[in-house]
Amino acid sequence: MKASWKLKALLAAGALFAGLTALADPIVIKFSHVVAVDTPKGRAAEFFKQQVEARSKGRIKVEVYPNSQLFKDKEELEALQLGSVQMLAPSLAKFGPLGIKEFEVFDLPFLFDNYDEVHKVTQGPVGQGLLKKLETKGITGLAFWDNGMKQMSANKPLKSVADYKGLKMRIQASKVLDAEMRALGANPQVMAFSEVYQALQTGVVDGTENPMSNFYTQKMHEVQKNLSLTNHGYLGYALIMNKKFYDGLPADLKGVVDVSVKQATEYGNKIAKEENDKALAGVKASGKTAIYVPTPAERLELKKALVKVHDQMDDRVGLDLVKQIYKETGFDPAKL
Repeated sequence: MKASWKLKALLAAGALFAGLTALADPIVIKFSHVVAVDTPKGRAAEFFKQQVEARSKGRIKVEVYPNSQLFKDKEELEALQLGSVQMLAPSLAKFGPLGIKEFEVFDLPFLFDNYDEVHKVTQGPVGQGLLKKLETKGITGLAFWDNGMKQMSANKPLKSVADYKGLKMRIQASKVLDAEMRALGANPQVMAFSEVYQALQTGVVDGTENPMSNFYTQKMHEVQKNLSLTNHGYLGYALIMNKKFYDGLPADLKGVVDVSVKQATEYGNKIAKEENDKALAGVKASGKTAIYVPTPAERLELKKALVKVHDQMDDRVGLDLVKQIYKETGFDPAKL
C-alpha cells in the first residue's frame, strides 16, 4: 500500500511539474526592422514568426516590430548588441560602420546582374565566411535575405550620367555608396530610412536609390516625379541574432530557430522579385511617377561610370573578396 501511495504521489508531482512547465512564460524574440510589413523582408519576418511559434509549440514567441517602431537604422545594431532586441535583418551596408567593412562589397554597383549571381555568393562559402565575421561583435549571422535590385529616382529625368550632376541623393551610411554617388557627380546624403519620405517631400534631398518594394511601400512615388529602372545595385539583408541569446537557447529550440530561418529564407527570397514586380505595377498605376527604362547604350554608360568604384573600394572591402565574387559570378570589368 505504501509503495502504491508513493507511486501516486510521484505521478501527481510529475503531472504538476508538467503543468507548471506548460504554463511557463515563453521565450520572447523581439524582431525589429525598419521597412513595411508588405515588403519582402516584412513578409519573411512574419513567416519566420509563424514557423517558430508553430514548431516550438508556443515555447517561443516572436514579436515583430516593423517600420522603425522600436529603433531607427542607426540605433538597431547597438540595440541588438545590448540585448534590447534579439533579432534584426539590417541591410548589408549597416555593418561597415560596425567595423566589418567587407559587407560593403554588396554595395558595389553593377556587381551582380541577377539573383542567381547573388545567391552563388550569399549561399556559398563567401557568404558564410562573411556571416562568421559577425561573431566578434556579439552577433550570430543566420542567413542572407534578398530585397531586390535598386533603381534611381529624382524630381528630374535620369537618363544619362550627366543628369545626376549636383543632385542631393540619399544613401545609407556606406563609404561605397558615397563613392557611387560621387562617381555620378551627385552629392550623397546619409539619412535614416524612416526620414527619407519627408526629406524628399521637403526638398532636403533630391532623390534616392531603392528597390521597388521599398520605394512603393514608403510612398516615395508620391514625392518623386521620376524613376529610372537602372538595376544598378543589389539590396539585401543579413538575418542576425544576439549571439549570447542564440547560444543560450536550449538545443531543441535552437534547432527550431535554425529550421525556421531556413524556411523563411527560402520563402523570402522566392517572393522578393514578385514583390518588386508588384510594387513597380503599383507605381505605374498611381500615375504619379514617370518611369524610364534606360537604353542599352545609356545603361552601359552608367555601368562604365560606376564600375570604377570597384577599384576605388578595393582597399576598404578587400581586393581578394572582390576577386572571389568575380570568380563566382563570372564578371570581368575589363570587358566593358
